[in-house]
Amino acid sequence: MYMIKEKNYISKNINNHVLTGGDKGNTQMAKTCQGYSKKNVLGIDFNDIILAEVLDNIQKNIAERQCGYIVTPNVDHIILFQKDTQYQEICRGATLILADGMPVIWASKLLGAPLPEKISGSDLAPILCELSARKGYKMFFLGGRTGAALRAKKNLEMRYPGIQIVGTYSPPIGFENDTDEKQKIIDMINCAEPDLLLVGLGTPKQEKWIKQHYRMLTVPICIGVGATFEFLAEIVKRAPIWMQRSGLEWFWRLLMEPKRLWKRYLINDMQFIWLLLKEKSKHLLT
Repeated sequence: MYMIKEKNYISKNINNHVLTGGDKGNTQMAKTCQGYSKKNVLGIDFNDIILAEVLDNIQKNIAERQCGYIVTPNVDHIILFQKDTQYQEICRGATLILADGMPVIWASKLLGAPLPEKISGSDLAPILCELSARKGYKMFFLGGRTGAALRAKKNLEMRYPGIQIVGTYSPPIGFENDTDEKQKIIDMINCAEPDLLLVGLGTPKQEKWIKQHYRMLTVPICIGVGATFEFLAEIVKRAPIWMQRSGLEWFWRLLMEPKRLWKRYLINDMQFIWLLLKEKSKHLLT
């Protein structure tokens, strides 16, 4: 049902961002990532960029075989950024930093550094799937609960005939501490030769894995996508579009998985409000 309901929304995004006109759009719009200005929101330097420009950059990286990665910080990540030096380094080394969640967009406006739009990994993934089917890009899905990535692959192959998902793998718990398992994953991905690697290991594990290994891979772009494989596999239902646009996706996810997510959203994320008020008070005093 998720795949059906999202179809028109994704196709609209694809068509709105001029992905049907060959490479003309790339020639007119492509820039290096450094060519886009950045806006600091609670310590993180987000790229001031719209979806069309994100897609152009991804296609440019693929064409030039440049290795890089994209991060999409949300409220949880901003809180993590305040105290996790490793995550700070991950953000500093990213090809692009995109805002995940309407609360981040609202915070950017409140702090006088407005970001243009929300672009989460879960927003980007299905759009990249359609783009890949049209352009012939190869994709690899790493992560998700057992069977989720494979089931997502089957759903996407029915939806986008010709899509090339050249591999899926859900690693065992604790794989990040197993040298042999880590090498197995690297070899598996490089052997498949994907153009795009989507990693759904949860934050911050997925970002830390990407940062540690992306230079060992021959993949132009790696993206952390959280629970996206579960959404695409229709194991977990994603929030309706109106809730995503209204900043209520967190509430929907809480309703779907209360035992797992109540502490994150009702306790941990309250720190975001304090950080925002603290930063706003600094602005008022200067």
